[in-house]
Amino acid sequence: MSEVFEGYERQYCELSANLSRKCSSASLVSGQEQQQQKLSEIKAGLDDADVLIRKMDLEARSLQPSVKAMLLAKLREYKSDLTNLKKEFKRLTSPNADEVAREELLETGMANTHLASADQRERLTMSVERINQSGERIRESHRTLLETEELGVNILQDLHSQRETLLNSHKRLHGIDDAIDKSKKVLTTMSRRITRNKWIVASVIGALVFAIVIILFYKLSR
Repeated sequence: MSEVFEGYERQYCELSANLSRKCSSASLVSGQEQQQQKLSEIKAGLDDADVLIRKMDLEARSLQPSVKAMLLAKLREYKSDLTNLKKEFKRLTSPNADEVAREELLETGMANTHLASADQRERLTMSVERINQSGERIRESHRTLLETEELGVNILQDLHSQRETLLNSHKRLHGIDDAIDKSKKVLTTMSRRITRNKWIVASVIGALVFAIVIILFYKLSR
């Protein structure tokens, strides 16, 4: 509960009790001057009570809905108490009791109408606040959904980029494999040529040696 509201509440309760005592004692005062002084004090006290009621009303309406509803219900009791004090003051200041009774009846009807209107306004205000809170929650959910969607798009873009990188790496590896295969083929061909050349050289050398042997043999045989 609001400390400010509690402070106003204590002041009003003390003032209300004081006014009630003064209204009770005012009817017992015999002197005209003393009675007028009492009535002036009561009138000033009622004005102060009106100010406190307005302050409590403003403070209660500035709080959260759960606390506000409880304080406004309590405030209606204080307003009713103040209305009764004002009726008692009018009874003390009016010489015609019947007129006072008629005025009190009219004021009671107007007060009931005012309370009903106040209750309707309060319910309407609380409904609007609940709608505003629901709208805020919906907007917050929408923002969260948009952020989640944006995050999902970013993740998909990252995955696509990684996929492109993997495909490019696979293509490069495939190209390297092709180059290695070609190199193997070239080396195999060169190895075959070297082997063939070796056989050719060996054959030539063998033929030369054989020819030299035959020549020497003929020369020696003569």
